[in-house]
Amino acid sequence: MTDLLRRYGPVLSGLFAALTAFWLLALVVLPDLYLFENSFRPYLPISEVGGPKDFYSFDNYLTFFHSPIHIQVFVWTIVYSAIVTLLCFVIAYPLAYYLSKVARSNLLPTLFLLILVPLWVSEVLRSFAWFIILALKGPLNILLLGIGVIDQPIRWLTGFRGVIIGLVYTYVLFMLFPLYNAIQSLDTNQIEAAEDLGSPWWRTHWRVILPHAKPGIASGSVMVFMLSAGSILVPTLLASTSSRWFTEIIQQWMFESQDWNTGSAYAFMLLLLCTIFVSVVMRLFRVKLSDIAK
Repeated sequence: MTDLLRRYGPVLSGLFAALTAFWLLALVVLPDLYLFENSFRPYLPISEVGGPKDFYSFDNYLTFFHSPIHIQVFVWTIVYSAIVTLLCFVIAYPLAYYLSKVARSNLLPTLFLLILVPLWVSEVLRSFAWFIILALKGPLNILLLGIGVIDQPIRWLTGFRGVIIGLVYTYVLFMLFPLYNAIQSLDTNQIEAAEDLGSPWWRTHWRVILPHAKPGIASGSVMVFMLSAGSILVPTLLASTSSRWFTEIIQQWMFESQDWNTGSAYAFMLLLLCTIFVSVVMRLFRVKLSDIAK
């Protein structure tokens, strides 16, 4: 705060603090507290709200455990979110290494511009674009048939394939930039020293670069996983009849059943269980919160 006051003065510093406090309180804390309070109350007609039937209980949360289908959908959401996170890492790591250690500095602005151009289009339009690309008679099947890779068109929008492709495309940059920052901070002399000592490329990555990039991997993985598990647009547009995402169930509770109480309980259940899952994985891979904050 002292640095902020010295740099921008009391007026601008106060304005920044007020805007930040407004954003946190009005757009994050208060709506979440409202939903959290409602998640413990029953869904009642307006005339009975505040009456003898309106009391706090865990019934909305227990609804989740009484529904095997909802538990199954939640497990598949966690599993496929983890797969999306892994695929994003596999795609982003070599790209982040190339950008930080191989690409010439004068080319970096152009390369980053090419990477960021898709973000100029909204997530809805990008998901619609993938819906067209992955259609049975879409451009992807036409291309693969034209070059002889496949004999019959593939139904890409079956199972979770469309959702995985859409989520990887949407969130891969959230893995790329933390990885880029982590790898860029590595002294290139350490890589050259490993190569001079005869280390093969894969061992250099395994023993030198990956350990140094651990904070970036942890930060990117948490962001991609939580965003994937909480995504609603991509699963709604690219999911098939055999694939459901947990957020779609929350949306059904809130907008189709008009039961915001149970929907709120499901939303906090998703947040709580995803946080537990991420904490367990971080403990297994020996990653601390301080690593993510770096």
